[in-house]
Amino acid sequence: MTKPLKLAVVGHTNVGKTSLLRTLTRDVGFGEVSHRPSTTRHVEGARLSVDGEPLLELYDTPGLEDAIALLDYLERLERPGERLDGPARLERFLQGSEARQRFEQEAKVLRQLLASDAGLYVIDAREPVLAKYRDELQVLAGCGRPLLPVLNFVASSDHREADWREALARLGLHALVRFDSVAPPEDGERRLYESLALMLEHSRPALQRLIDDQQAQRQARRESAKRLVADLLLDCAACRRSVVAEPGAEAVAIEALRRDVRQREQRCVEALLKLYAFRKEDAASSDLPLLDGRWGDDLFNPETLKLLGVRLGSGVAAGAAAGAGVDLLVGGLTLGAAALAGAIAGGALQTARSYGSRLLGKLRGQRELTVDDSVLRLLALRQHQLVHALDARGHAALERIKLAAPQEQTWREGKLPQALDKARAHPQWSSLNPGARLNQAERQEQIDALVLEL
Repeated sequence: MTKPLKLAVVGHTNVGKTSLLRTLTRDVGFGEVSHRPSTTRHVEGARLSVDGEPLLELYDTPGLEDAIALLDYLERLERPGERLDGPARLERFLQGSEARQRFEQEAKVLRQLLASDAGLYVIDAREPVLAKYRDELQVLAGCGRPLLPVLNFVASSDHREADWREALARLGLHALVRFDSVAPPEDGERRLYESLALMLEHSRPALQRLIDDQQAQRQARRESAKRLVADLLLDCAACRRSVVAEPGAEAVAIEALRRDVRQREQRCVEALLKLYAFRKEDAASSDLPLLDGRWGDDLFNPETLKLLGVRLGSGVAAGAAAGAGVDLLVGGLTLGAAALAGAIAGGALQTARSYGSRLLGKLRGQRELTVDDSVLRLLALRQHQLVHALDARGHAALERIKLAAPQEQTWREGKLPQALDKARAHPQWSSLNPGARLNQAERQEQIDALVLEL
């Protein structure tokens, strides 16, 4: 087993070093990220492994606070007639008292870079190119380790990428990586590791393994997310409640169904956040909407359906969807009550066994409540939006998730997937119904089919 590649993440204070580490490790709890300067005061490490083998060690370091003064001090360290190279000059500095007092934070950075194979120099691309940054790079270059500049926050509209590219080129740093720890590009990690492989040829095999593993994990997360959403939709499509055909009883049953569907959607949201290694509070109540661990927005509010552009049906079904969010089906069978009574009286036991309680409920004047197609469309749209937002979100993001209006047309209109139509006839497929049988092979087949359509 080869030794893992060691990388020191260095740079000025408050440029996003810890943010970069959070995104690369997919750990929202790594270090401390805030808008306050000098948040990191010590070196903290993280390790990336593939199949149990450590391949990369990343070390977060304090921000360089006074590189201008440090560079002046280093230049005065040489004795008359001496010609010290960078590492030798820094070693003398690190052995002196100033490294333990005035330049304590800078000394921590330099010690870690000297002990590493290379450094990632993180730059806040929104900042102007100032003299202090040039001095920082000159000090860091004295360590004799390869430096790869990382332009952070390039997704911001006010970045100064062109200025930084020119400044870095003048310092002889022509290789750099564009990255954004809040909204990382899909190929951001791959580009970073590929650039490192050009600088550290001996580490190319390990870095390629990281690239392959990262891509495999991304694909696996997407497939798992689709399965979670498919399970939610099938659960809700198969949900069915019998209720006495009396206004008061219907109102109580409708509200209970609303509550159960909201809670089922909430469980799906929490599972998606966990899958992508985010926290419950990363979802904004006004946009998801998620509030205090529950959906704050009314899922069955007709205005919500209208805002998302969901095309409602017509007639009674549309009125039920807009007003109650459920479809009141009288029995849900093609046979009339008299025909059903005659079937049972005539000894059609097989028919009675097939329909069971539904037949009896029909005869007793009961109605059935099911989740309307428009609500299923809304559920699909919301989860589609959330998955897309999570897939593009960096683990250093401090703002809550904000969702734009959905552009997906498939779920807005047109016919629903056949799997959901089939689920309507199988109440045992829904965890929202009593006596659910969720491990049936046919149910799993329909989820597989729905995943393909998602």
